[in-house]
Amino acid sequence: MALNTLKVQTENQKVNLPILEEKKVLLLIKREDRIHPLISGNKYRKLKYNIKKAKIAQYGTLLTFGGAFSNHIIATACAAHENGLRSVGIIRGEELTFKWKENPTLLKATELGMQLKFVSRKDYRNKHSPEFIEKLKAEFGCVYILPEGGTNDLAIKGCEEILIDKDKSFNIICSSVGTGGTIAGIINSKAREQRVIGFPALKGDFLKEDICKFATNDQWNLQKDYHFGGYGKVTLELINFINNFKKETQIPLDPIYTGKMMFGILDMIKKDKFAERTKILAIHTGGLQGIAGMNTILKKKKLPLINI
Repeated sequence: MALNTLKVQTENQKVNLPILEEKKVLLLIKREDRIHPLISGNKYRKLKYNIKKAKIAQYGTLLTFGGAFSNHIIATACAAHENGLRSVGIIRGEELTFKWKENPTLLKATELGMQLKFVSRKDYRNKHSPEFIEKLKAEFGCVYILPEGGTNDLAIKGCEEILIDKDKSFNIICSSVGTGGTIAGIINSKAREQRVIGFPALKGDFLKEDICKFATNDQWNLQKDYHFGGYGKVTLELINFINNFKKETQIPLDPIYTGKMMFGILDMIKKDKFAERTKILAIHTGGLQGIAGMNTILKKKKLPLINI
């Protein structure tokens, strides 16, 4: 599916669980994960206008950055492939150079035509420096550069299209948070009386500052108690929650973002953080492709696997 300027609208699916009936809270999930198998959720939104700009400006190659199991890496590879562009992924971790074929995300990205370049974690931290960028341009030529996670002004514009008119009936909008771009777009497009709650997948206080660079109002807050140890960290409790949630609702969640968000929402409901008759809309930002990679790690740790 080629990304285009048409506004994609996704369904809101009601969640039916005993705790919601008990607390008299309405919870629906916006199924952004159904937009596309690989360019799903917020990745479609973030890439849409960037792809358009790259094509208008006649860039032949997209270059971006990410970790071993990055949803953004595989989404960029797929979007480039489906729009007649080449792609380059700058991947964090030199140790992956000789074993990337064992990684489902990176293997699929290469099948979609992405050229991978592995760099040390030290060098990767310099990804924003002009010197590092110039070296990449010297190596790969005239490239359209997308930041890690895909967040820039055009990505925010795309994420502002997640909410539509019918979503104005909700009191609370919830979103997982990575780089802050998705929640910024939601904050900018929400109705005046709505409140937005973000559930960071990372530890640290830097996210608020990053979100403020793009958000146009202050009717939002971050719930920082549900990161489960930090980015890419999972626990047995989280694995069991994701598997039970899918069994009870038939809605799959990923362990990096949406699983943690949904755990947080339901925990807050159990603790009476929301008044009766509150209407909550949770944004499913996709990322389900990452489950296969996470399961390879869980298998090595002899932990239960996440049901796909």
